[in-house]
Amino acid sequence: MTATRSATRSAPPALVTLMASLDLRDAGPGAAAAADPRLVSLARRGAVPDPAVRAAAREILADVERGGSKALADASRRFGGGLADGRLVLRREELQAAAGALDDPTRTALTAAIANVRRFATRQRPASTVTQIVRGVEIQRRWVPVARVGAYVPGGAAAYPSSLVMTVVPARVAGAASIVVASPAGPDGTMNPVLLGAAGLLDIEAIIVAGGAQAIGALAFGLPDEGIEPVDLVVGPGNAWVTAAKLELAGRTSIDLPAGPSEGMVVAEPPADPLRIAADLITQAEHGPDSPAILVTTSTEFAAAVATQVDALLEIAPRRDILARSLGEHGRIILVADIEAGVAVVNAYAPEHLSIDVDDPEPVLAEIRNAGSIFVGPWAPESAGDYATGANHVLPTGGLARGCGALDVETFGKFIQVQRITREGLATLRPTITTLAAAEGLDAHAQAVEIRFREEARDAAGEAPR
Repeated sequence: MTATRSATRSAPPALVTLMASLDLRDAGPGAAAAADPRLVSLARRGAVPDPAVRAAAREILADVERGGSKALADASRRFGGGLADGRLVLRREELQAAAGALDDPTRTALTAAIANVRRFATRQRPASTVTQIVRGVEIQRRWVPVARVGAYVPGGAAAYPSSLVMTVVPARVAGAASIVVASPAGPDGTMNPVLLGAAGLLDIEAIIVAGGAQAIGALAFGLPDEGIEPVDLVVGPGNAWVTAAKLELAGRTSIDLPAGPSEGMVVAEPPADPLRIAADLITQAEHGPDSPAILVTTSTEFAAAVATQVDALLEIAPRRDILARSLGEHGRIILVADIEAGVAVVNAYAPEHLSIDVDDPEPVLAEIRNAGSIFVGPWAPESAGDYATGANHVLPTGGLARGCGALDVETFGKFIQVQRITREGLATLRPTITTLAAAEGLDAHAQAVEIRFREEARDAAGEAPR
């Protein structure tokens, strides 16, 4: 059936030929699947761009650091992302006017999304703590928000006001004093009005209209002649150029996590609805032609049913070409011996998004260690988290979920250690300090302690200091 349809309509091939199958049932049940070389090869992908992109991004950053606004404008002319009228910065007044021009349904949706993200973020705000180590030794862990945040919001062919909400609201809750956004204009040289309206609702002070590595450079180095100061932290998702630029800046400017292409994995088996699972896979593939969409299941019959439904949805999808490329190059159907092996596959792959649609999802959920954001049950599509639940959708990709989590309030601040020590406390610590300093051959470290007690002894004896 698929071959006939493809031949007569010049359509992309059906999912069963688009998505590669990986049969891990022969690897055995349980955790054995995670050690299979075929899965290891798929899972060890990384979110870091190739060296050529890193090198080119480094050059663009250097140009923006040296040339400021002129270099930014030149880069936008070369690579796109600038406004048609040549302006580089949109100010608060223009953004607030855009907020006032939003239609009622859009304003209501944005307001609801902002409120939900704020509600979830508010519970994350850290508190300062004080710990007494020994009598006379007190350590405070003091929470301090980042003063100046730069948020990158993807744009260009499509606009993502939801990503603006996800990056700005936690920064506001953290207490950041200043937030500047960078986002590219569309191919026609204009900015999406909903994105601008969302920026106005969030009271953003300015948007730098630029994309790619040059936008990250403008945030990090500032645009002095535009009145834009350098930021202390750069956050936000983006393409390979954005990720490469953030990595090049790490060590000079703080960044969040490097984010590669969006990715999703679905663990499902009967009685899940194949059409529902197909829709979840299509949703993930829609992010872009390099977005992995992976089904993990125990049933060949169920896998075939999902494939049939994806093929049907693909036929009528508006973004059909992107979906076909994404599924063809990065889609997978992984067959496993049992659900425990499916969990092992998830933990090895560490997906950005994970959907669990099995008869009893909670025991499966309890065994998941590595995932950015998890959607549990038949009524939890990924798109709910993208727009409305309040959970953050800026998430670790490329396997980084093995070691880090979603963008959160703590990203936008730091803990400063404050150490208060009395004479009694230092006397208690004295032998520990001097013994370890001697073991490391750092005599001056020991001297900094001993000299205090020698000075005290001389003062008590009435001796003049030598």
